[in-house]
Amino acid sequence: MPSNSPDQLKAILESVRTIALVGASEKTHRPSHEVMEYLQRQGYRVIPVNPGLAGQQILGETVYADLASLPEPVDMAELFLAPERTDTVIDQAIAQTIPVLWLQIGVINESGASRAEAAGLKVVMDHCPKQEIPKLGVLPPSERA
Repeated sequence: MPSNSPDQLKAILESVRTIALVGASEKTHRPSHEVMEYLQRQGYRVIPVNPGLAGQQILGETVYADLASLPEPVDMAELFLAPERTDTVIDQAIAQTIPVLWLQIGVINESGASRAEAAGLKVVMDHCPKQEIPKLGVLPPSERA
């Protein structure tokens, strides 16, 4: 079952420093853009992933086509995708051994979450880090030991 208790969410968010945000948008009114900007302000490194925008820049970061194209390891893959589009990305996260898979509010894929957990990934589903960070009092990466 996904790691969705408050203690589990806080532990995950305090272990993460670099996030791949899949479904990133250059449109400032889109929730993925707002969340990316918020996470950057909190001190996380956020690498945008969107095949249609690969090679462009969003909020000062180069956009990559998919998780396999990332130039460095990440601690978490956050998915802003329709649930029916998540299976391929979940399989990439498993193949890349990304420690945490976070499915945004409304992004529900029980079978994909089960596959990821069976492969050893921590899975959060139907939550938003922008809402959880202030609610749980998560320390920003710069303030952690």
